[in-house]
Amino acid sequence: MTGTSKSTTLLPMLRPLLLAAAILLPSAAAQSQSTPTRPAITGIAFARFYTTDPAASQHFYGDTLGLTQTKLPDKLVYPVDHSQWIELVPTTAPPKANNRLVAVAFTTRDAAALEKYLTFHKVAIESPLKNGEFSVRDPEGNLVYFVQSGSDKLVAKAALATNAPSHRMIHVGFEVQDAAREDTFWRDILGFTPLWHGGFNDTVVKWSSVQVPEGSDWLEYMLGDGVTPTPRQAGTSNHVSLGTEHMNTVVAALAANHCEGPNCTAAKMGRDGKTQLNLYDPDQTRVEFMEFVPTEKPCCSPITGRTPTAEENK
Repeated sequence: MTGTSKSTTLLPMLRPLLLAAAILLPSAAAQSQSTPTRPAITGIAFARFYTTDPAASQHFYGDTLGLTQTKLPDKLVYPVDHSQWIELVPTTAPPKANNRLVAVAFTTRDAAALEKYLTFHKVAIESPLKNGEFSVRDPEGNLVYFVQSGSDKLVAKAALATNAPSHRMIHVGFEVQDAAREDTFWRDILGFTPLWHGGFNDTVVKWSSVQVPEGSDWLEYMLGDGVTPTPRQAGTSNHVSLGTEHMNTVVAALAANHCEGPNCTAAKMGRDGKTQLNLYDPDQTRVEFMEFVPTEKPCCSPITGRTPTAEENK
C-alpha cells in the first residue's frame, strides 16, 4: 500500500490561504510606504498682526524694542533674529474690530513634506506652498503658516540692532475656546506635546501650553469664556513672547531705548515661576518678555518639556 505525505495532502487546503497572503502582503507594504512621516517642526518662525498706525508701531517696535524695520509692499517686517520675525500689516479697518492677530507661523525642515503630510490627514491647505511657506487653519480657524527653514533670505540677511532687549522669540499665544478641539490638530496631527498649564488660581486652568515636537518653543492656548473680549483683553491673549536669560538686562535695554510708562520696569513673577514683563503696542497687542528658566516653583502643574535657550532649535 502506497503512503501519502501529510504535506501533499495539506497543500490543496493551504493554497487559498497562501494566495490571500500573497495578495495582502504587498497591499500592506504599499499602505505603509504611502503613509507620510511628519517632518520636524522646530520652532516659531513669525507672528503677524494688524497695525492701524504704522508710525506709532514703528516707534514701539523700532525705537522701544530696538528691532530694525524692513518695508515690503504689503507689510512691515521686524526681524527678531535671523530666523524669527514679527510682521505688521497696515490697515484702517481690521476684519475684527477687537482683534489684531493675523497669523502665527512655525519652522519646519521640510515644508513640502509637511504639506503632503497635512493633506494626507485631511487638513485643508489655505494657501499652497510658495516661496518656502504654506498655510492652513486650525480647528478654531486660526491662520497657521509653516515655513521652510532658512527660506526667508530677507530675514536671514537682516542687520540686527544691538540695542534690542531680546533676539529670541520663545512662544506665541492666542485665544482658544475649546482646548480639546485644538488638540486634535496641534497634538494629534502635528505632534506638539503638553508643556505646562495654569491659571490665576490653582483650580481653574486659563493657560495651556503645547511645545513644538523638535524644539523648545511653544504655543499658548489662552482659554476664553465665549464672551467677546475687549481690544485690551484680545491683545493680552493674542501675543508674542521674547526670551531672556535675565530680566534686568531687558529693563536696562528698555531704559536705554527711552521706554515710556510704568510697564517698562514692571517685572513680576509669573504663575509658571518665570519672571516676566509685559508691554503693549499701540494696537494693544502684548509683547511679553520672559526669562528662559523658572526661578520659583510653577503653580498648578510641573513644566514637563524642554527649556528654551538663547539659541533657537534648527
